[in-house]
Amino acid sequence: MSAEPIPGIERILFTGEQIDARIREVAAEISRSYAGRTLTLIGVLKGSVFFLTALARYIEVPVKIDFLAISSFSNKSGSPGVVRIAKDLDESIEGEDVLLVEDIVDTGFTLRYLLQTLAGRAPNSLSVCTFLDRNSRRIVQVPVDFCCFEIPDRFVVGFGLDCNQLYRNLSYVAVMKPEKA
Repeated sequence: MSAEPIPGIERILFTGEQIDARIREVAAEISRSYAGRTLTLIGVLKGSVFFLTALARYIEVPVKIDFLAISSFSNKSGSPGVVRIAKDLDESIEGEDVLLVEDIVDTGFTLRYLLQTLAGRAPNSLSVCTFLDRNSRRIVQVPVDFCCFEIPDRFVVGFGLDCNQLYRNLSYVAVMKPEKA
């Protein structure tokens, strides 16, 4: 990445080194929790791809990987609306130990929908790992079993998170300037 500042970025919240160190710690926790078992990681596209691949490299139990994508539609007042699966899993999770991998947990509406949907498919266990948790915006209480970082109520980009599909490829997490978010 060039030394020139990126337009719209206010400041770096977590460096690439901080992210890597924390992902290693969380992967070690997950490895201890699932010792002796095979774990199915389910990534929520597109934002979780960077986190899921980094996490999977450090998990020390056998892992399977699958993905799903969601679409959410807000109503006219801007309130959270309907969530639906746009791309479903390729494999069954019945009887599997499943770890749902999210890039960010915010209001909780999407995660609640995903947990209800996946629980209906009879996995052996179902847990959540998120890269970022913005708990200050939580409306629906949802379980987060593993978390890398809690963040303030600011718009962030990088390491998979985007602004109009840009900035996902940054190796760090940055806060966007309010006028750009």
